Amino acid sequence: MTLEPESLGQSRSDLAEALRRERKRAGHTQTWLAKRCNMSQTKISNIEGGKLTPTIVDVELILEALQAGGKLVPEILALARTANTEWQDDWSSLRRGLDKKQNELARLENVTREFRYFLPTMITSLLATPEYIRASVSRNSGDMSKTVAKKVERQRVLLDDSKRFTFLLTEQAVRWPLVKPVAMGMQLDHLASVSRIPTVRLGVIPLGLTPIAETPLNVFTCYDRRLVTVETATGALVLRDHRDVNAYREDFDRYEQYALFDDACRALLSEWAEIFTRQRP
Repeated sequence: MTLEPESLGQSRSDLAEALRRERKRAGHTQTWLAKRCNMSQTKISNIEGGKLTPTIVDVELILEALQAGGKLVPEILALARTANTEWQDDWSSLRRGLDKKQNELARLENVTREFRYFLPTMITSLLATPEYIRASVSRNSGDMSKTVAKKVERQRVLLDDSKRFTFLLTEQAVRWPLVKPVAMGMQLDHLASVSRIPTVRLGVIPLGLTPIAETPLNVFTCYDRRLVTVETATGALVLRDHRDVNAYREDFDRYEQYALFDDACRALLSEWAEIFTRQRP
């Protein structure tokens, strides 16, 4: 199935209709189906009404209970996979206000316990100095001061003892000169400081030390086993299918093998910071 961003909302209603139609074809009530799937009748009703997007596992359980077969099963599962994918384009975020996007991220961070950030291109705002953050949003029109303030405010989540963060940054991401050399030196010193926070595990993948068989394509973040966000040049995909989440977690585990952590990481950051600070403004 080809994924078109504008089709995502339609896929949810198509999935709801397909599941409702299949239940009626099998001659069963919502109450019967709920008992067979160990779900509440309210959940089945919300799924069939399009108010709740079922997970892939939910759909598999429903189809098995209804003894669905033939070409119908892969078609409905394809709808479920698309329905569990969300496209967030940058233009919509700009229209609503980037500060509101920061509020959404803060809510997601509030309910997440384990975070995995793979950063092959630049430093995420959770690890950034205010000057670096301002530079990262400078291409957007309008007053970005509120957005910068929200991004800085979100950094407090790193001090929450109930959460665990792992950040993997490539050397390119760390050394990309987004701000002036002195500011870059300060940014790298900040990374070293953040790496000492007990809830944070920060690793850098240096270039040239060893062959790396993996080929990174995108920035991505894993939120528990709940979802993954994958960033592109014009927006982000939000993936909730457990197969997608597991695939990105496995990718993260492979990249992690190439990273340096703790004192070895801080030694590299200090060396690169010194290179920046020796440069002229």
